[in-house]
Amino acid sequence: MVNQEGPGAEAIRAEKGDLSVKLTNWGATVVSVVLPDRNGKLGDVVLGFDDLEDYKNDTSYFGAIVGRVANRVGGAKFTLNGKTYKLVANEGNNTLHGGKKGFSDVLWKVRKYKPDIDSPYVTFSYSSFDGEQDLHGKEEMSEYILVKKLMLAWFPGVLDLFVTYTLLDGQRLSLTMRGHAKNKPTPVNLAQHTYWNLGGHNSGNILANTIQLFASRITPVDNSLIPTGKLVSIKGTPYDFLLPHSVGSRINELPHGYDINYVIDGHSHNSSKKVAVVHEPKSGRLMELWTNAPGVQLYTSNMLQDTKGKRGYVYKKHGALCLETQGFPDAVNHPNFPSQIVTPKKPYKHFMLYKFSVK
Repeated sequence: MVNQEGPGAEAIRAEKGDLSVKLTNWGATVVSVVLPDRNGKLGDVVLGFDDLEDYKNDTSYFGAIVGRVANRVGGAKFTLNGKTYKLVANEGNNTLHGGKKGFSDVLWKVRKYKPDIDSPYVTFSYSSFDGEQDLHGKEEMSEYILVKKLMLAWFPGVLDLFVTYTLLDGQRLSLTMRGHAKNKPTPVNLAQHTYWNLGGHNSGNILANTIQLFASRITPVDNSLIPTGKLVSIKGTPYDFLLPHSVGSRINELPHGYDINYVIDGHSHNSSKKVAVVHEPKSGRLMELWTNAPGVQLYTSNMLQDTKGKRGYVYKKHGALCLETQGFPDAVNHPNFPSQIVTPKKPYKHFMLYKFSVK
């Protein structure tokens, strides 16, 4: 069922067994994921809003696809093929999640919607304009063209994007992100930014959640959360989740909480790896995550502060965790990191699979 909710914004629902998902084409966003707990009671396990209009004013990126370059670009600039591109800084001196108006803040097209087949799915598409254009003579541009140019924070080249959410047997949700550079090389690093609370979106903090991450290194950051360029072992640090630990067991050893990129062990672009397992003890819900991306950002919603969400519930600090599979942050400025450059002959493909169960 597709429900019209405002100009161009649609709520799209898909169900398979006990798993149901609600999406919107605003930001290709996950609005809700409803799952049973160990007693069969259904609950919505992602943070968000009841009104789609609220997503247009959201600064937390609830459930959205973020890009063109997710995470941070240091100094809001990068050099590609000898040319330096200056971006719009929207977090201090840096660019976060694509800039002031990234892919989380645009209307995607509902390309395909198949709710009544064995594996229901929806595909969103978006054509990202070339941001590398001369701004001289601004007064001669139409308002439409100017708005389109300002949206893109000056990333080069036209980029066609396709994002597909599919419900599979065994309470599984898959996500495939594809990008095709039409005319120029460009950096691309998309991330899915859902805030998960397996106890239920309104169940409080996630500090008692147990998490295991199959990653033995991180990309450490400076005070602005920009990677230093090093790859560092997590052994003996609060970042070590090679064995399952509760999120809150060592979080007080960090200044604000977890917000760091993990280097996935045994990564391969051509195959997916299990990268994380999260278990919520009260509900018994368990989530496993696979990806073909080289990194995964663990973020414990450190910046959430009295955000009014679904049914009036107020989300607070550590009210959820994000597991954002991705290329390494600021890779455009670190040649030793896996490249995020996409060309007309080298498309972008990013795969994620969530498997839900109870324990």
